[in-house]
Amino acid sequence: MQTQDNVFEMVAKTLYGLEDILADELIALGANDVQTGRRMVSFTGNKELLYKANLYCRTALRILKPISHFKARDAETVYRKAKEVSWEDYIALDKTFAIDSVIHSDDFNHSKFVAYKTKDAIADYFAEKYGKRPSVRISNPDIYIHVHISHNDCTLSVDSSGESLHKRGYRVEQTEAPLNEVLAAGMIMRTGWRGESHFVDPMCGSGTLLIEAALIALNIPPGIYRKEFAFEKWIDYDHDLFERIFNEENERPFTFKCCGSDISPIAIEAAEKNIRNAGLIKYVDLKVLPFQQYNEAPRPGIMVTNPPYGERISSRDLAGLYSMIGERMKHVLTGYKVWIISYKEECFEKIALRPSEKIKILNGSLECEYRCYEMFEGANKDYKKALHAEDAAQPERRPFRKDKPDRPARRFAAAHARDDRPDEADYASFRERKQDKKPFGKKRFDNKNNKR
Repeated sequence: MQTQDNVFEMVAKTLYGLEDILADELIALGANDVQTGRRMVSFTGNKELLYKANLYCRTALRILKPISHFKARDAETVYRKAKEVSWEDYIALDKTFAIDSVIHSDDFNHSKFVAYKTKDAIADYFAEKYGKRPSVRISNPDIYIHVHISHNDCTLSVDSSGESLHKRGYRVEQTEAPLNEVLAAGMIMRTGWRGESHFVDPMCGSGTLLIEAALIALNIPPGIYRKEFAFEKWIDYDHDLFERIFNEENERPFTFKCCGSDISPIAIEAAEKNIRNAGLIKYVDLKVLPFQQYNEAPRPGIMVTNPPYGERISSRDLAGLYSMIGERMKHVLTGYKVWIISYKEECFEKIALRPSEKIKILNGSLECEYRCYEMFEGANKDYKKALHAEDAAQPERRPFRKDKPDRPARRFAAAHARDDRPDEADYASFRERKQDKKPFGKKRFDNKNNKR
């Protein structure tokens, strides 16, 4: 239970198009004052929520804790205001730190200079007060400081995540242009699927959608594979609290399968290595099979796939590929909801089916659409009537507020937009984790003993 004296502001960064999904995730974890913005969600909570957000949120890229809001029109003001922060609350003298800055302002034309002045402010603060100062370390520092400026609204934050949360830690092999893990999880969560049926990806590549689907179905935290989070080096880090959160038993049964296939044997080999490394091989069926040779699909089921767009991955006959996808959907996937992400309108046109949903989403720098096709069985009107009855039976979702009064924290939340560019680049159960005799945090996930 949160108490008011230890509640603070936080900001979770995400990918464009996933903001409302992340907001729902945070609400489910107990976040308050939830407000969505462009590529971010601001919220309030305590230290326990900060730890949980890093460990459990599937669609978050990083969790920031703002520590100072102020206005500035030049780097000297940033220096002066940054020097007013009580930095010993966040950085110990024997720790290293790094500054990341993102600027959206005509008053500042060089983000690295702002980062440099912030670094100077921190160094001078410690030098004047203690006679020595912590060291700057660009690679793998102990503390990450984030500077965000929008127009003349400035925010200093400490980054509780460190390395981007899309880097789960289970990937050991990858094919060309692998799907970002956060995007894959968001795509699956957008469908509403939580493990109630089989999950099919007939163009699975290195298996990202299959792994994220299995994690969702089993309710396994995506952060379970990570070696560390940045908050573990904070001065106020609560080891016992995080160990309790890490060892909570929330797993649920999954009685269906995640079924993946690909035309490439190399892709299937990579997928198998990743899935085995994640400890999920028991829940995933893999085979080398071109989609055009699909003659049957497990039922009940849902299909989510990321076919080639003709951009980073080429196809000799892109139109023919999407025409074939539509043909297989009509003849093999009756009773399914089929979700497809793609880049070009002409590709979707070749599917020759009318989508029930269209969602704008970014895959890297590509402005894509994520479309749902309902491959119903029986009369169209009967299917829609049943679908309407099912939707009406769903419980009302707790809304998140968007009408908060303006204040510096809210202006930061609203402006905190295009400043997180993630790198393109057998799961051990909680019981097994508890039996590990090594000190907590040293080696949470043993890939050599990962059978379920």
